[in-house]
Amino acid sequence: MTPQLDRRSFLRQTGLAAAAIAVTGCATNSSPGQAPAVTSTPTPSRKLNIAAIGFGGVGGSNVKNSADENIVALCDLDLARCAGTIKQFPKAALFTDFRKMLDQQKDIDAVIIATPSGLHPQHGILAAKAGRHVISEKPMAISLAAADALVQACDDQQVHLFVVKQNRLNPPIVLLKRAIDSGRFGRIYMANCTVRWTRPQDYYDQAPWRGTWEFDGGAFMNQASHYVDLVQWLVGPVESVMAKTATMARRIEAEDSGAAVLKFRSGAIGVIEVTMLTFPRNLEGSITILGETGSVKIGGTAVNKVEHWTFADYDDDDKLVEQANTSPPSVYGFGHEGYYRNVESVLRGDARPDTDGRAGRKSLELILGIYESAKTGRDVPLPLRANI
Repeated sequence: MTPQLDRRSFLRQTGLAAAAIAVTGCATNSSPGQAPAVTSTPTPSRKLNIAAIGFGGVGGSNVKNSADENIVALCDLDLARCAGTIKQFPKAALFTDFRKMLDQQKDIDAVIIATPSGLHPQHGILAAKAGRHVISEKPMAISLAAADALVQACDDQQVHLFVVKQNRLNPPIVLLKRAIDSGRFGRIYMANCTVRWTRPQDYYDQAPWRGTWEFDGGAFMNQASHYVDLVQWLVGPVESVMAKTATMARRIEAEDSGAAVLKFRSGAIGVIEVTMLTFPRNLEGSITILGETGSVKIGGTAVNKVEHWTFADYDDDDKLVEQANTSPPSVYGFGHEGYYRNVESVLRGDARPDTDGRAGRKSLELILGIYESAKTGRDVPLPLRANI
């Protein structure tokens, strides 16, 4: 039996999806007529009360970066692996059952959803039906149908749905976005996004859901999700995509590498290149924009460094380039802190969401278009005709 089948067999034998949903309470929702237990809006004298589910992986980093808020509850099926995060929040209540956390911890304003990607919608819907605002890690779902169900549930319960896209808040990206919006590039001709990282086999072997189509997806859906988001957010709507993907070295179901060619509605051409096979460590996470009056490359390992910045005309932002560079300890960067400031401002009624559910859906649709093209060998128009 191949390793891929072993992984799938494990999922079936342990009932990972059913277990996660049942143990965390997603199998039981409030009745349609039941009013949600909406928490009070945070005030200047009270910080945002946050809970998190699935904080053993990226969720742990997410929780740590929201430390300015009040972490009141943490939920994970395996609390032992989360000991480091738990120690940082000794006052947080601990749960292994998501429904119990929502029922018993009445002071929760918002819940960070950082479980496997395929479970984000189920957990988000349960939180919404309990009247809690939802903060979903990327991607918000791995199908458009599930994403739409999550958006609808939050709309129905009148709670906010935030989708974490912290790379938009990297200082070099903020400068780049400002340059685009002010027209400094003139007409944009080309956009290139490159993710040359490494994820060894033992990374995928740490959890049976990693690299599976049901719960995770591959390099585009998981590791490069933020970069797919950046290219469509910066350059604009994509008209069509042509892609190739491959699983060349890792024993997983989904792809470890791929490339996509984008045609934007504006007429610009884009390329996204992604691999998890870079030797021996993460090499590059970059985006390059080329226009008629400007050329910029934001590089580093996680779009954290301005590597090239040239425009026909001077702007005061040019003086900010050097100080915009950062050296984050990981590819997650420093954007989470700013993201949570926006979340709190939104819940106080002082701001609009940086990225809500509908914004998160846009990058998901592009990723699914990439997968559809790689599967069929055809140019795939966007928006997708089928709700896949």
